Amino acid sequence: MKVNKNVTLKLLVVLAVMFGFASCSKKSNSKNSSTATGWKINDKNGGFQYASNFKKQDAAPGLIAIEGGTFTMGRVQDDVMHDWNNTPNQQHVQSFFMDESEVTNLMYMEYLDWLKRTFDPNQDNYKNIYIGALPDTLVWRDRLGYNETMTNNYLRHPAYKDYPVVGVNWIQAVEFCKWRTNRVNEDILEKNKFLKKDAKLLDASAEKSFDTETYINSPTLTYGGDEEIVLKKEGRGAPKKGAEGEASEAKNVYAQRSSGLIQPEYRLPTEAEWEYAAVANVGNREYNLYQGKKKYPWSGSYTRSGKRQVKGDQLANFKQGKGDYGGIAGWSDDGADITQVVKSYPPNDFGLYDMAGNVNEWVADIYRPIVDDEANDFNYYRGNVYMKNKIGEDGKVEIVTSETIMYDTLANGKIIARNIPGQIAQVPVDEKETYLRQNFDKSDNRNYRDGDKQSTRFFDFGAEDDGEKVADGKKMYDSPQHKVSVDTTSSEMVRKYDKSSKRTTLIDDNVRVYKGGSWRDRAYWLDPAQRRYFPQEIATDDIGFRCAMSKVGPKSNKKTAKGKPKSSR
Repeated sequence: MKVNKNVTLKLLVVLAVMFGFASCSKKSNSKNSSTATGWKINDKNGGFQYASNFKKQDAAPGLIAIEGGTFTMGRVQDDVMHDWNNTPNQQHVQSFFMDESEVTNLMYMEYLDWLKRTFDPNQDNYKNIYIGALPDTLVWRDRLGYNETMTNNYLRHPAYKDYPVVGVNWIQAVEFCKWRTNRVNEDILEKNKFLKKDAKLLDASAEKSFDTETYINSPTLTYGGDEEIVLKKEGRGAPKKGAEGEASEAKNVYAQRSSGLIQPEYRLPTEAEWEYAAVANVGNREYNLYQGKKKYPWSGSYTRSGKRQVKGDQLANFKQGKGDYGGIAGWSDDGADITQVVKSYPPNDFGLYDMAGNVNEWVADIYRPIVDDEANDFNYYRGNVYMKNKIGEDGKVEIVTSETIMYDTLANGKIIARNIPGQIAQVPVDEKETYLRQNFDKSDNRNYRDGDKQSTRFFDFGAEDDGEKVADGKKMYDSPQHKVSVDTTSSEMVRKYDKSSKRTTLIDDNVRVYKGGSWRDRAYWLDPAQRRYFPQEIATDDIGFRCAMSKVGPKSNKKTAKGKPKSSR
């Protein structure tokens, strides 16, 4: 009888273990089985492949997570300028990522080094790629000031490596963001063995370079179609031999958006995102209400610290008054006369540095005096120009080559590459994308409701729209029209400055917003709500930039009591 009890006990243990394994197996299989069809997901033989184990988007290099929310965008304090260009309006911003600090000289030098190694500036068809990316170091010059030391040293000398890059116009900042996107994703794919190890250093060239969108849309054309560099992931839909001994085409062997590896693009933050991140109301609220209004990125109405250890120290780098950029020698108000090393001052409540002072920062938006919150109060942004991939005669995406590089000559004569080899050529969206849509009806939306034909006082709302452009004298924003052309006989560049005395404004579709205040500005401009504008093709010694990236997935990664991400209701 005793033996029978032992046998029974052992049998129960075995059954319990088997049941546990079965239960675990059932749970594990449920993640890899379709709730729509019951088919297996990520089958080693092929079929539907998906990143079932994806948990959350990791912060890309240099970025800080910013949880989105609602805030009052625009003026919350004084309007001493009386320009009425920052009227308060309530906006909601989705969660996103933003650079912890401004882009530094060291970061930008890495970009220039890559361009120089990949696209030899000694070759005529590539020289303007590198030259067009160079910051304008002459921005430091002044008619009545001696600043040649900065002109010659600020960008490249190691003493300034952690200072914010300046002399970069808006277009150059956008191109840096594109480059950074590609280098980060290139590194991610290499680490996950989708690209040959060290190919980015040993094999990259003008004819063989990596572009994120090219890899996603046509991986076999990446790196010039070199199969030794663009690897197929083994064991994921590997080709199988059929009855006749012929191997079928391999599928699901390249990384895709659905793989969860490829990061969204780095980009300039929108004005709404930048202002939301700068004001950082998270440290100034109770429940769902803001406690007062913040004049600066920090709490309080003063620019000096009230903390005992550093009481009286300035919280940002800005101009104190006439002829006072840094204080008295031996005891400096803000520790800087020009720009300052990034992260030299305390961060705001989001953990972001220098959101006031040091340098102003480009944002993505086209400037208009009014933020049209009646049209949109969610992720507001003026500047959308929708493009699509160009399809060649063979039905495949058209890749830019050394023969098809496009260059833009800016109004100031600077030549900048519109695209570079390895990228997919872009064209404006057309009727195929806009027909019968309610949310957009054309490619260029920069003028929507403010500057287009319907916005002018000469527009006849009862007449039929003939689609023609508004005449110069009837434009909403009649700005100067500077032109640059090339003399066909001498091949020299001809600059035509608009000398008209009838122009009424400097606003057009090529002026961008910049925010934040700088080492040259008084404290008034440190208010995150203040906004100014500048031509996108011109650089200065007090405007830099930082990058942002959209967040995919839930608004917040905070855990609830059940351990699931907090709802984004």
